[in-house]
Amino acid sequence: MMLLAGGIGEAPAAPCCSESRDERKKKNTEEKSDINAAAPVGREQVSEGIDDGDFLSYVSSFIEKEVGNDLKSLKKLGKLIEQMTENKVKLEEQVLTVSSEIPKRVQSALKNAEESKQFLNQFLEQETHLFSSISSHLLTSQPWMDDLGAKISQIEEIERHLAYLKWISQIEELSDNIQQYLMTSNVPEAASTLVAMTQLDTKLRESSCVHLLGFMRATVKFWHKILKDKLTSDFEEILTQLHWPFIAPPQSQAVGVSRPPSSHELYGNLEMLFCQLLKLQTSDELLTEPEQLPEKYCLPVSPPIILPIQIMLTPLQKRFRYHFRGNRQTNVISKPEWYLAQVLMWIGNHTQFLDEKIQPILDKAGSTVNARLEFSRGLMMLVLEKLASDIPCLLYDDNLFCHLVDEVLLFDRELHSAHSYPGTFANCMHILSEETCFQRWLTVERKYRYKNLPAASRKLQFLELQKDLVDDFRIRLTQVMKEETRAPLGFRYCAILNAVNYVSVVLADWADNVFFLQLQQAALEVLVESNALSKLQLGQLASMESSVFDDMVNLLERLKHDMLARQVDHAFREVKDAAKLYKKERWLSLPSQAEQAAMSLSSSACPFLVTLRDRLLQLGQQLCFSLFKMFWQTLAERLDVYIYQEVILANHFNEGGAAQLQFDMTRNLFPLFSRYCKRPENYFKHVKEACIVLNLNIGSALLLKDVLQTSSGQPPAAAAMNEVGIYKLAQQDVEILLNLRTNWPNLGK
Repeated sequence: MMLLAGGIGEAPAAPCCSESRDERKKKNTEEKSDINAAAPVGREQVSEGIDDGDFLSYVSSFIEKEVGNDLKSLKKLGKLIEQMTENKVKLEEQVLTVSSEIPKRVQSALKNAEESKQFLNQFLEQETHLFSSISSHLLTSQPWMDDLGAKISQIEEIERHLAYLKWISQIEELSDNIQQYLMTSNVPEAASTLVAMTQLDTKLRESSCVHLLGFMRATVKFWHKILKDKLTSDFEEILTQLHWPFIAPPQSQAVGVSRPPSSHELYGNLEMLFCQLLKLQTSDELLTEPEQLPEKYCLPVSPPIILPIQIMLTPLQKRFRYHFRGNRQTNVISKPEWYLAQVLMWIGNHTQFLDEKIQPILDKAGSTVNARLEFSRGLMMLVLEKLASDIPCLLYDDNLFCHLVDEVLLFDRELHSAHSYPGTFANCMHILSEETCFQRWLTVERKYRYKNLPAASRKLQFLELQKDLVDDFRIRLTQVMKEETRAPLGFRYCAILNAVNYVSVVLADWADNVFFLQLQQAALEVLVESNALSKLQLGQLASMESSVFDDMVNLLERLKHDMLARQVDHAFREVKDAAKLYKKERWLSLPSQAEQAAMSLSSSACPFLVTLRDRLLQLGQQLCFSLFKMFWQTLAERLDVYIYQEVILANHFNEGGAAQLQFDMTRNLFPLFSRYCKRPENYFKHVKEACIVLNLNIGSALLLKDVLQTSSGQPPAAAAMNEVGIYKLAQQDVEILLNLRTNWPNLGK
């Protein structure tokens, strides 16, 4: 290609006319020799891709192309030879350059590899020498290492001892500081130092040094008791000067109306002591185990009452326990309103003082505690303890228990509405919600309600209210049900249906209750006086054929049956869609039982049987027992008619087809319902008796057919059907089924 590229150029200039023939001949000879000299280079270049014959043809075609038959074109040869000569020189230079550079590079690479090998050998020798030196050094230094390890262990042990002694020294230093502060009556600094000591105790909580922990805890407890006793005594003295606690209402409180002359100093001391007691809160929580009610009441987790509020609650706690515990005349189990009202009065009496005097102190100290709620929470614990001890004593006295519940509900409402007591705090509802108490509460509510009202007219008004509430609930259930109609087999739809059924059953039970029968009689008397009912309705009420809840029960029953029918329809459609292939089974051409090794379920029956099984399992888990019983019985009856009409009457059966149908029904369909009843075939009487007719042996079938034809509608026909086990199907149905058989013998005309 390079030859070709080099040979293309401008045509050389034509020779002069004065040039002699000899000169031209000589020149041509020289040009030919140059061409022959250049030819090997071109041949070598081209011979890589072509052989000699191809090369000659290539040269011929090249000359033919460049010169042709026109002799005037020979003037181009000079230029072509010149270009080829230049290409030859360039190629030779390239070949020489490449042939000289490659050996140098190879030689350089080999030299580098050899040097690398020598370096590697040197490194290996050094590594061997170092390894032996290190091994020797380790052997030599092993005794030193052992000695050093022992020394390090001793040092670590000494350091632990030093750390232990430092902790003891620090504790003793803090203890000495507290002692010095108390000797100089510097109680605030003593309290602050105790806080620091308590923080050390918290840091040591995870330590395994039990003796150090014990020493720390004992020291904290020692100083905490001293400081707490001193501060409590001073704080109680200040409270006494303030006439705490306030037994009378706020309007008659001397402190609340007019300040004494030394009130500024008094409240200053109150704030100082309150803040110092707050500093002892951490150590107090560390050392004091809070009193708690049993876990069965499930009270919410809450922090202990802060120490100064605890001290302020102490006189009220003493009063409460004095009056409402033991044999005091004020401790009457039938009068829970006494102690409930007392607690509400105490909260109200102290609210103003707590909001105006105590809350600013807490805010100034950076505390998030609400003084009034903390005070109420402390009094509430008294009420909860009292309820927990009283309820077991009156649990089975209906009147006392009802009265207690009423009073507690009133107290709880007043506490939340008038005093803003949060529902997240422990309250009376936690005691009433304890399992035993709550179940008793439900029983009493079901038993009495408005039973103790003296006038029948008032009872009837409550009855109407009760019926209105039930009807509102029914309407709400209906509304929610309509939102779930797209998924009638879903969990929410089933839950609504269960609720409807439960309310209906409860109302039906109440209808037979003596109390409601008495209300029915009272309603009858009212209606007779007002002439509001017909004689027929009055007669039904008087004969107890109906009840005061009949209208509600009828509406609920109608809703229940509508919802249940929708579920059955949905499940039946699913099963029917899955049974399309089973309807088209080739019953007329199936092999007989004798031609099969063992009978097996028809493959076309699998989809609808699996669908049926899944729906029965699903509804069995989601519906109550009575509803599910109605569901599967209704579904079974509809399946019985469907299979009888759409599968059996719509096909003809040979011996194998009839046997296969009977196997599918008796060994696969009926057992799906066997977990719900002992004889599931009784719910498929059409299918069962049709299988009997189709599978009668030839002799019995001929005899039955003859009897039915000769004694139509006569007792012998019924007796013949009963004899083979047919009770549900009519005579015409049996004749149709006999005609569906194809395995009759050929008896001639």
